[in-house]
This record gives sequence, C-alpha cells and structure tokens, in this order.
Amino acid sequence: MHKYIEVSGKTEEEAIAAALAQLGLDRDDVSVEIVERAKSGFLGIGSSPAIVRVNYEAPDEEPVREEKAPPKKKESAPAERNTKSAPVATGEKPEHIEAFLSGLLERMDINASISISEGENGRFNVEISGENMGAIIGRRGETLDAIQHLTNYAVNRGAEKRAHISVDAENYRSKREDSLVRLAEKMAAKVIKYRRSMALEPMNSYERHVIHTALQEYEGVTTKSAGTEPNRRVVVSFEGPAQSGKKATSSREWN
Repeated sequence: MHKYIEVSGKTEEEAIAAALAQLGLDRDDVSVEIVERAKSGFLGIGSSPAIVRVNYEAPDEEPVREEKAPPKKKESAPAERNTKSAPVATGEKPEHIEAFLSGLLERMDINASISISEGENGRFNVEISGENMGAIIGRRGETLDAIQHLTNYAVNRGAEKRAHISVDAENYRSKREDSLVRLAEKMAAKVIKYRRSMALEPMNSYERHVIHTALQEYEGVTTKSAGTEPNRRVVVSFEGPAQSGKKATSSREWN
C-alpha cells in the first residue's frame, strides 16, 4: 500500500532524517518531495521550517495492526493518561534520552556508549563515545546536529516542561569551536593586511555565531552574514583605524 507522511525540520535534511527515524526506513526505501523549503528570515524574524513529504510502501500486514490499536485505547482511559504523563517527569528524562539514542544508534549499526549528565535549567549533556565516531559526527558536524535535533524532538514531544539536550561525540563541539575561533582570527588578520573583505566557507547558524562572537571586539574588522541557506556564510570586512573607535556601536548581522 502506498502511503506518505509530512515532516518539518530546520532544514530539508533534518526533516528527511526525522521522517526516516519515524518510519524506521532507509533513504533508498522512500521517495521525497520538498513541500516547502526552509526560510531563515531576517534576524530570526519571518523564518519558517522546511516541510517534506516522504512516500513509502506500507507492508500488507500493516492494516491488521491498525485495526488492533484502537481497542487498547478503549479498554482503560486512566491507563492512557498514565502513559502520556510519564515523559513529563523530569527524573525520567535521562531514561528517555538513552532509550531513544540507543535505538537510533542500533539502526545506524553503530556500537557506542552513552553518558548523560544533568546541567542547570533542565539541560542534559550527552556524550557518545566508541568506534567509528566519524559516522556520528558527519561532515562539519551535520549528522551530530541532526541526531541532537531528533533527540530533542523525541524526548520533549508531549512534555509540559521542555528540556534542552546537547549531544556531543568525542568532544567534537568544543574542538570545532576552538578551530573556528582560530580560523576567525586568522581571517581577520588577512583582512587587515590586504585591506579587503573576505568570505568564509558556508556554515550553519551556530558556527556563524561563533565567528561573529570571536571577532566582536577585534579591532579593524566588522562581520556580517550573507547568502541564503544552506550556503549562508560570514563575510569579514576591513573597517580601518579611523572607524575603530566606533567598534562598540558597529552594526552586525548575526543570523
């Protein structure tokens, strides 16, 4: 039987990854239509998520399972309410996080250990370690970002109180941030030396924020973001010594 689901995400890739995780299928098992592309908006205003329609073939026995599902809800209304209230309990969040990530890693055929620590304001820090962490991190952390997005969605779905979940592997995020700061300072030095604007490679919003922050107080340069997703990048421009005194009020576009 031919069926489809529509899923939204920050980017088209994240929406597709969310749909595949929900269906338990591989990319080759489905066909994808882009219903609406993601819009970044201006300074976060007017932004909208990407929406994709994922078409797939449902197995013949699926209608039988659907017929059996409704009676379970009718047997006992209190039991259903207890099931829904379980994810809301803060003490059970780590169990939900570990259960979801364990299932996801198993589907990815990756054997890894999961360490969860609780921070301030309901924040949970997850560290994944093991072999083949490159498959977890992906190109410039894209796979890691998708895993983090899916984990936040799955654990917080239906919960009255949301928890922010940060997922890392082999301390990648800290190492990436350090390398971005070094890259920003190196680029700023070149801009001042050659007195011309230079653009960095395309980056996601978090990485662009790291660049902007690193050069916020750097004398002689200004930064702004240019282009559209997924090719949006930071442009570092020469400001000149005459304008350096206006550094604190310099206008910056940080999205």
